[in-house]
Amino acid sequence: MTKETDTNTAIAEAVDDGDSVYLGGFTHLIPFASGHEMIRQGYEDLHLIRATPDLVLDQMIAAGCASAVTFSWAGNPGVGSLRAFRRAVEDGVPNEIDIDEYSHFGLVSRLFAGARDMPFVPVRTFLGSSLPEHNERIRTVANPYEPDDEVAVVPPLRPDVAIVRAQRASPEGDAHLWGITGDVVDAAFAAETVVLSVEEVVDTETLRSDPNRTEIPGTIVDYVVEEPYGSHPSYTQGYYGRDNEAYIDWNDVSETHESTLEWLSEWVHGVDNRREYVEKLGVDRLLDLEPTRDYAEPIDVGRYA
Repeated sequence: MTKETDTNTAIAEAVDDGDSVYLGGFTHLIPFASGHEMIRQGYEDLHLIRATPDLVLDQMIAAGCASAVTFSWAGNPGVGSLRAFRRAVEDGVPNEIDIDEYSHFGLVSRLFAGARDMPFVPVRTFLGSSLPEHNERIRTVANPYEPDDEVAVVPPLRPDVAIVRAQRASPEGDAHLWGITGDVVDAAFAAETVVLSVEEVVDTETLRSDPNRTEIPGTIVDYVVEEPYGSHPSYTQGYYGRDNEAYIDWNDVSETHESTLEWLSEWVHGVDNRREYVEKLGVDRLLDLEPTRDYAEPIDVGRYA
């Protein structure tokens, strides 16, 4: 059965005020289009969760969507701080937010546990850091095989909603990923509801032609959205590159709360959907992000009677 719909409908049906929402993607496949749609629909009191909460969370925080953020490393990659994130934490602008911080490995370990219905998962590296002093969810247990050995553990993470991206999917939600898969697969398995946003929806035979690349099965997906350039200014491996200029510009754009709201007014509220956003970017800018072709060597998966 097809699960294909549009971003507006998927977000409206999947997300409620107060939900915990995981936004997946590590360096690429970041769901900017879905984040912008949540801003347009005026969500509040969301518990936003993301490894490396870069520009998309900064924008959602500035828009007043978040009351809490669970994260690992917050910053504008290669540029500096997330100014809206800092204003919310330090000054309560536009509202106060609670923070729950982990290392990258600590956060994805929580997802790993949530995806597999585990009660907790050991993360030994925390014992060499000061994070346990600031996060009561990072605890220690005795190693059952060596009782004198203490091991740090973290609880499972099971978001109400996971919004994840992939390169392509069938209308039923089976998805192909390549490049850095990061946290995407575990986020999808850990969440109660899954919105899958892809660069293109393809027929089932295309997915079956390369079954080992199917990382997300349609059985766990609730909504499938075809959203070309849905990760811009991040990138999607094989489709377009990272818009580094946008990341650099954000440092100035977000300098004040007022200037940040002006940007949101133009680039989020000022367009009805991602298509209008892409048209506003312009052809020249998109062409500059086109990758050169680099095809993988084909394999013979074999067909048997």
